[in-house]
Amino acid sequence: MAARVLDGIKIRDEIFAELKGEIARLAGEGIRPGLAAVLVGENPASQLYVKSKIAACERLGLASWMHTPPASISTDQMLRLVQDLNHDNAVDGILIQLPLPSQVDTKRVLEAVDPAKDVDGFHPANLGRLVSGRPGLIACTPAGCMEILRRNGIASEGANAVVLGRSDIVGKPMALLLMHANATVTVCHSKTRDLPGMVRRADIVVAAMGKAGYVQADWIRPGAAVIDVGTNKVTDAKEAESLLRNFPARLQKFREKGSLLVGDVHPDAVNTAGALTPVPGGVGPMTITMLMSNTVKAARLRRGKASSTPGAAQSSAGAR
Repeated sequence: MAARVLDGIKIRDEIFAELKGEIARLAGEGIRPGLAAVLVGENPASQLYVKSKIAACERLGLASWMHTPPASISTDQMLRLVQDLNHDNAVDGILIQLPLPSQVDTKRVLEAVDPAKDVDGFHPANLGRLVSGRPGLIACTPAGCMEILRRNGIASEGANAVVLGRSDIVGKPMALLLMHANATVTVCHSKTRDLPGMVRRADIVVAAMGKAGYVQADWIRPGAAVIDVGTNKVTDAKEAESLLRNFPARLQKFREKGSLLVGDVHPDAVNTAGALTPVPGGVGPMTITMLMSNTVKAARLRRGKASSTPGAAQSSAGAR
């Protein structure tokens, strides 16, 4: 029996509807939340990501600004731009699109963002608030994963959860959110012994290692909920045939396009897991959704306004 599909697009639309109500209420008080995006250079993938984020702002009626400094920008110039945005009261959220050029000190730039405007949730102050269970802005992808679990009725409390990956952007905050939701959490990585055995004990698996099809179907306990954070572009024909041997329609699409997106979990896991996020269409839409939610949340918090919307605007704090 195939796994239940955990549809990120459906949840995105639910949260957008909730956010529109909150944005309308803020507009009645003369407040229009705004997001400033900084896109350095002309990286095609980054350009696509930022355009999709600006499009989401337009869809919701948020103000948005795009700053596009050249790839030759220095760390000091980036820091001056960040300070200008910190001091601009119309800007509630600041998004620094990564990666930055090699000559720019990425950590210095991210740490220069006002924590109250850090809608990516990367600032040490916001990470510290997450550790201590205090309200703050939480990294968008882990917050989106928690929304997928919550809105699909998948209980974290008492569950054994395994997080594959320990990055500051996904793995670590994901583990903390699950712990705050009363799950028993194991964080696994490249040095973990008996990784398949660890995964097989999990009720909830979050895969965020960045390796196409790495988590094998027989690693998944029958009935487990699997959140696949990976978005890997496969262009090698042999790799595609290995991953998609049981999915002729997807393999045909690969042959027509020459590439395909797959997650960190092998596609065959759809026959083992009880519930599974698709790639694409699972976690991906939720990352931008939670960026929008964080922008509205930042606008409220900066002005001392309480949320009147259950769900989206309060979701990440509620997971604690």
